[in-house]
Amino acid sequence: MKALQWNGVNKLAVGEVPDPGIVNPGDVIVKVNRTVTCGSDLHLIGGYIPFMEKGDVLGHEFVGEVVEVGSEVGRHRRGDRVVVSSFIACGKCYFCSQQLFSLCDNGNTNPAITETLWGQAPGGCFGYSHAMGGNPGSHAEYVRVPFADVGAFTVPDHVSDERALFASDSAATGWMGADLGGVKPGDVVAVWGAGAVGQMAARAAQLLGADRVILIDRYDYRLQPAEKQFGVETLNYERTNVALELRERSGGRGPDVCIEAVGMEAHTAGPQNVYDQVKQQLRLETDRPSAVREAIHACRKGGSVFVLGVFAGFVDKFPLGAMMNKGLTVRGAQMHGQRYIPMLLERMAKDELVTEYLATHVMPLTEAPEGYRIFKEKEDGCLRAVFLPG
Repeated sequence: MKALQWNGVNKLAVGEVPDPGIVNPGDVIVKVNRTVTCGSDLHLIGGYIPFMEKGDVLGHEFVGEVVEVGSEVGRHRRGDRVVVSSFIACGKCYFCSQQLFSLCDNGNTNPAITETLWGQAPGGCFGYSHAMGGNPGSHAEYVRVPFADVGAFTVPDHVSDERALFASDSAATGWMGADLGGVKPGDVVAVWGAGAVGQMAARAAQLLGADRVILIDRYDYRLQPAEKQFGVETLNYERTNVALELRERSGGRGPDVCIEAVGMEAHTAGPQNVYDQVKQQLRLETDRPSAVREAIHACRKGGSVFVLGVFAGFVDKFPLGAMMNKGLTVRGAQMHGQRYIPMLLERMAKDELVTEYLATHVMPLTEAPEGYRIFKEKEDGCLRAVFLPG
């Protein structure tokens, strides 16, 4: 079958790889209808996460049709249209019982790398390096889905593939940030990063009752769709003082909840950006945490900061003093998709959550390297590039 492969830093190609097959009785094989780029994939492509091997298949967000079913699968049959959580979880371990699905003890078949890096291993993820299990990704014609009764969800008939696709990761990740960040009715919420995840976090905050939601970025082509679709407030940090604006819009206190949806390649205005880029390139820090720093400084005393962006290792100048002295709650997580996807599909069916507008560029899988180039270079107003393997 055809699949998009990582062949080295900034080297992508569509090649032939073996068709997947049933390995365990809880597996299904999904024929991919649609699969989409993600900003976190850019970290892999750029070599910032060093656990890729030549030929690895990328991609972790997808919707498709079940074509083969393992003997112990109970929830799915051939022909079912499903959206699949990007993180793989068994549904039976302690962490799954606590609905912390991305921390599953059994989803990552190669835990040694992350146990060494982080002390313990999270679950596995499709197409996201051998640190996360080395699972072939979704930018392919077919994907093997382990623990399918836990991680694959039937799409309601009247929800399109275009909409359901984003429940796989983007919408679930954004919702998690607002939910675990503690958004309550009446809150002022600030979101750093207006990519798909940031926009979904902003929409989730609205639906959870936030009084004001403020989305922060430097690209108008990302800010304007969120403003148009959901009516959120926006700030372009290259044209305004974000800290002062957030104080002004929150009664002088600062936002109640700050959500960071940027990650390890964050950009900021001023000399701090050069400092972080140099240190990252010299491997004196692995990640650029400028958006996290800004969120911690901007958040009101006693407020909450949630880190949604992907970080791999170590950062410099983390504002620990501000976090402690302001009494902040700081949390982070990879996406607990199994916890949120059923609810998201219900909201999609009710038109409460619209996501298809994020798919600004739709193209055959054979054009995936160009799709990633456009996405990475932020050309032509590309929010997300969607690939059609068929």
